Amino acid sequence: MDCEPPLAQVFLNLPATNIETDEQPIDVSGLKCYELPLVDLGRLNSGHTMNRKECEKEIIEAAKEWGFFQVVNHGICKEMLVKLQEEQVKLFQQPFHKKANQSRSNSPTGFYRWGNLAATSRAHFSWSEAFHIPVSSVSDFRTLNHSSSTVEEYIEVVSELIQIIAEILADNMGICFHKTFLAEKVVPSSCYLRMNRYPPCPNSYSKARGLVSHTDTSYLTVLQQDNIGGLQLMKDGAWICVKPNPNALVINIGDLFEAWSNGLYKSVRHRVVTNGQVERFSVAYFYCPTTETVVRSCSQPSIYRDFTFEEFKRQIQFDVRSTGNKIGLPRFLR
Repeated sequence: MDCEPPLAQVFLNLPATNIETDEQPIDVSGLKCYELPLVDLGRLNSGHTMNRKECEKEIIEAAKEWGFFQVVNHGICKEMLVKLQEEQVKLFQQPFHKKANQSRSNSPTGFYRWGNLAATSRAHFSWSEAFHIPVSSVSDFRTLNHSSSTVEEYIEVVSELIQIIAEILADNMGICFHKTFLAEKVVPSSCYLRMNRYPPCPNSYSKARGLVSHTDTSYLTVLQQDNIGGLQLMKDGAWICVKPNPNALVINIGDLFEAWSNGLYKSVRHRVVTNGQVERFSVAYFYCPTTETVVRSCSQPSIYRDFTFEEFKRQIQFDVRSTGNKIGLPRFLR
């Protein structure tokens, strides 16, 4: 049975007009490729104060200058990451109709998504499929995946990792209560995992994006990806390609941390380009607060007004339904 979602059918039925400037067709081969700043987290537990301080400084500087960085010696064993991808591949190989049955709109436990059915033009359509897994529903997902506890184990260790990084970044903001705030407001049940698959895309569909440009609706995101490549981000006003490093995890700043830090850390626009020959896989963990959490600037004068996470998500959902695109933080400027 066919496991592929009908991406081409939907894409070709969309108008090719209203293409935003940053989504114009590009010559990907002409873009500069960079390695993200690489941070060795092993120094955090080395027992040497100087090593720890250097590691923390590298994390902070990368968050300010890039909004993205990659980490090694992060404490998540390679065997777990390999097993996670094996199960991910198996999951997406299910027949499309079976995957589609797991798509329950307006439900926090709705798992499967493909494309972007709210897209108003080809520029807003994502050539990809994904399983969204709220941590609160991970046991349901285990039943769907018939088996193993790998997803649960990964969520447990990656949540510990991102908590450490969040505390380092918040401590640099001079917030004395940040540990209590993060422990109370960013609980495991408010976070979620997204398993992504980017099918091969015919080169003739030149306007297709694996994932359209966006910023992340989170405090922080942890990305585990294969070695295929395709991630691009905005750096100094231009798109750049990111060289994949399968031995590292990618960390990026989300909208909420930019607002909380009053712009000290940058939530950077990024996207995924399609590949004409091979499929690409990635897993993203989104470090998010409870819906009633108030996001408030750590300093004054503040760039953004105060808002709750629920309000932020509602605005995004409205914008996506009405325009096909996420607008995000600019909606909350003072």
